[in-house]
Amino acid sequence: MAAAGALESAGMRQRDVLVIEDEPKMAMILDRALGTAGFHVTVADTGQDGLDALGDGGYALAILDLLLPDVDGLAVLAKARSIAPDTPVLILSAVSDVRSKVVCLDLGACDYVAKPCELAELVARVRLRVRRAGVPSRHQLRRGPVALDLQRRRVRRDDGNPIALTTREFVLLEYLMERAGETCSREDLLEHVWGYTFDPGTNVVDVCVGRVRHKLGDGCLVTVRNVGYCFAAA
Repeated sequence: MAAAGALESAGMRQRDVLVIEDEPKMAMILDRALGTAGFHVTVADTGQDGLDALGDGGYALAILDLLLPDVDGLAVLAKARSIAPDTPVLILSAVSDVRSKVVCLDLGACDYVAKPCELAELVARVRLRVRRAGVPSRHQLRRGPVALDLQRRRVRRDDGNPIALTTREFVLLEYLMERAGETCSREDLLEHVWGYTFDPGTNVVDVCVGRVRHKLGDGCLVTVRNVGYCFAAA
């Protein structure tokens, strides 16, 4: 009975969504839309309340507005990634310029949705992120001489010292290593690493790949001309 209760509790937590939103009308709309979709919603109307809730744990996803009355949304995002690294954070904000999106995704946001948005699309994105977050995680990924510690977000080559990567660089390398030997297009990388479903009109992929290649050394990341990139170390 205790084991069954624990499983039921875990299943409930997989449906728990934290909404950090200070506009009462928007918070109510999100509460209703997500509740109708089967999620259990908790609303925090300040950044600090949101961080306190995240610190308590148990959320499958957090939806974060960037314009909060007490704490800057970017600061909330950065702290959220440290106190609740296993909880994906989706940004929902009226700030819709490309630079803000890139900054948030580089800070570790799993997705970015601009207001106003279609509720059906937002709910679909929440379902997708929660489903991905519920996939059992591995502890290590190794391809050739490169090993990723997926829990501590560390990278090491067999022939050298640990390699320091940013969050976005780590996610990019993980995606390419999971598909070692396959060519990943820039469009694939934009969608699965940056969360873009459109071309932002920047060379963000090429720049990030260049940084990772420089840190790893020659031979691991290969450019496939006019197509994309491939992790070649088998």
